[in-house]
Parts: sequence; C-alpha cells; structure tokens
Amino acid sequence: MDLRTRALMAISAAFMGLLGLGASFLPQEILASAGFPANRLAVVLVQVTGALFLGFGFLNWMARGTLIGGIYSRPVAMGNFIHFAVVTIVLVKASSTQATTAFIAATVIYAVLAVWFGAVLFTHPLKRGETRP
Repeated sequence: MDLRTRALMAISAAFMGLLGLGASFLPQEILASAGFPANRLAVVLVQVTGALFLGFGFLNWMARGTLIGGIYSRPVAMGNFIHFAVVTIVLVKASSTQATTAFIAATVIYAVLAVWFGAVLFTHPLKRGETRP
C-alpha cells in the first residue's frame, strides 16, 4: 500500500465527512451564511448533498487500505477524480465573481485533491521497494 494514496484517501474522507456532517445537520445555517432563504426545498437539497458527501467520505475511508491507481480500484479513483475536478471548475467560475476567502480556500482544497486523484488515477501504483522498469 502506497502511503501517499492512504493519506489521500484519509484526507479526502475527513474533508468529505466534515462537509457531509455540516450539510446534513446545519442546512439552515449554511443557507443563511450563503445569503439564501432557508425554504423547505433548499434545506432538503442541502441535506441530500450532505448525504452524498457522507457516503463518498465513508467510501474513501473504507478504501484507504486498498491498492489504488492504474487499474486497481479504478472506479473509486475515477469517482473521486471526477467529483474533485468538476467541483474545482465550478468553484473557479464562482470565485471569479464571488472572490470571498471561503470560495478561494475551497477552490484551493478542491484543486489540490483533484490533481492528487488525477495523479493516482493515471499512474501505476508502485509497491514498496519496487522500481519502474
């Protein structure tokens, strides 16, 4: 098991878990801080998003000990890469008009995780002590 992918999976699991817990249990507060009315539909959508984050976070936590990269655990790596890459693009676009500290911080975190998952997805994992031919 590559220590870098184990750390990546643990970091992404913790990040998504925190987002999921917040969105699941504090939807009105999240909407209020973003300047949106906390109507029932908006609250439910934030909670559903929180459930998605929790599910992905638990998936990453449970997969942290598996070999990931290349063809190994490709669906896990691909799902994470797509999530982090697409959200990075969305946040970059949003940051261009709403350049708050929170948007910029989220964009940086998402971009780092997108690049890291991209590197894991498109490279072959090396076992400890193994060298490339």
